[in-house]
Amino acid sequence: MNTLKQTKVGASVRVVKLHGEGAVKRRIMDMGITKGAEIYVRKVAPLGDPIEVTVRGYELSLRKEDAEMIEVE
Repeated sequence: MNTLKQTKVGASVRVVKLHGEGAVKRRIMDMGITKGAEIYVRKVAPLGDPIEVTVRGYELSLRKEDAEMIEVE
């Protein structure tokens, strides 16, 4: 299982599944990260947190904990 956290800078991936429960999963989905969405990893901060991605034409920053819940291919 590959997660968004493991994805290298400059790579494009597709969301396979969202892990997590309740409000956390709902917040991720509200940001436009749903099954089948294309995500492009733009940057990772020097200490690895946060991760800057492009989803559905807009830029978004995600914490490592949130990126770990997003299964990609």
